[in-house]
Amino acid sequence: MANYGMQTTISGSYDEVKTRVLAALKEQGFGILSEIDVQGALKEKIGEDIERYEILGACNPKLAFRALSTDRSIGLLLPCNVVLREIDGQVEVSILDPEVMFEVADSKTKTELATLPTEAKERLQAALETLKAA
Repeated sequence: MANYGMQTTISGSYDEVKTRVLAALKEQGFGILSEIDVQGALKEKIGEDIERYEILGACNPKLAFRALSTDRSIGLLLPCNVVLREIDGQVEVSILDPEVMFEVADSKTKTELATLPTEAKERLQAALETLKAA
């Protein structure tokens, strides 16, 4: 895993794991704004086959509002991407690290929102821990 994300691998069917991921994110205040079926899109657009692969756009409305209230252009960094990828009968769950993503913000925004990326990361890590514990 590259250094810009956090991840875990979960045993179970893809659909079952996705349901658990959605519940764990919801428990931490995140909803899903978008779902991108990468596998289906690649098959349809260029005829290529890959494993089941989906990108979920997760958003915590309270955190997003704080960020957008400080800098409207921060919407370019939202939502937090959560990737589900089927590997050998398991599902890898990867989440973009908000602290890494936030590094591209300007210094004024970083100062004004200093605790926000850490809070988001802690919530997303808690969701991953919930998945590992089940």
